[in-house]
Amino acid sequence: MLSFAYPWIVLLVPLPLAVWFWLPPHVELRIGLRVPFFDRLARLSGQDPVSGGVVTRRDAGRWLVLLLVWLLVLAALARPQWIDPPLHREVPTRDLLVLVDLSGSMDTKDFVDASGKTVDRLTAVKQVLDDFLSRRKGDRVGVVVFGDAPFALVPFTTDLDLCRLMLRDTVVGMAGPRTAFGDAIGLGIGLFAKSTVKAKTIIALTDGNDTMSKVPPAEAARVAKDKGIVIHTVAVGDPRAAGEDKLDEAALKQVADTTGGGFFRALDRAQLAEIYNRLDAIETRRVDTVSFRPRRDIYWMPLAVGLVLTLLVQALRLAGRHRRRTPAPTELAGAGR
Repeated sequence: MLSFAYPWIVLLVPLPLAVWFWLPPHVELRIGLRVPFFDRLARLSGQDPVSGGVVTRRDAGRWLVLLLVWLLVLAALARPQWIDPPLHREVPTRDLLVLVDLSGSMDTKDFVDASGKTVDRLTAVKQVLDDFLSRRKGDRVGVVVFGDAPFALVPFTTDLDLCRLMLRDTVVGMAGPRTAFGDAIGLGIGLFAKSTVKAKTIIALTDGNDTMSKVPPAEAARVAKDKGIVIHTVAVGDPRAAGEDKLDEAALKQVADTTGGGFFRALDRAQLAEIYNRLDAIETRRVDTVSFRPRRDIYWMPLAVGLVLTLLVQALRLAGRHRRRTPAPTELAGAGR
């Protein structure tokens, strides 16, 4: 669709008429030649002499060319734009942060994968997370891994393929053998500091109790609540374990309840996959769609047409002058005799 950025330029269309009627004619001083047959020369040339000078008259064709060039120049000044069909872009409306426990106990092989093979806890978590992330839409996702200390593996991004790739490369113990769950929540709160979306969600997957955090998980959960962050906790450990590998379900429930999230227990891979389906039902995915129409400036088109038109007229004038100045062949023959 054609549009003009400055349509008010059309008000300048009658400007040449104002110049014609209100400004004096152009005066050019030349050396005159006195001849006794001036009136006869004026009649032969078809010009109308006035007192003190001669006013040249343009033919209708030249006036038409000037008018067209003027309109083309005004069309270019009005900045014509071609508006393309609207494009739609989906804007994320939620930031989703995944906290993944990489402590030593995640190496325990007590999960069964889709093929029936017994795998360790981290492998099962990565398989289900990979499927979960492949179905995300309208979210920015970040990944934090934690052991002795938390680390931001992937900052918030819409490149979910990058998140999946980075998660596949994680190994047990790469962040230390123990569990700093409270510090991981604290790091997540810091990552949300620059977030501008309203919905902020953390999904925390851990199989042990907090043994290394400087900030207790309950206190970190209260700060998260004040920041509008919802935390869902997923226990992937064995409730019957003891010592450092003990699963502190009470702490995980408290974190979830404080922030308005849910607590889930994953005893096998199928249950872990079902947890993500339940999270999808709880955390409905809203997508804002932004539409915009690209604009392309095409002011060069009327300028190009005006330039070609003036060059063509000048070429025709020069060709006409050349023909008038070149004698005919019969005249040359007569001059030879």
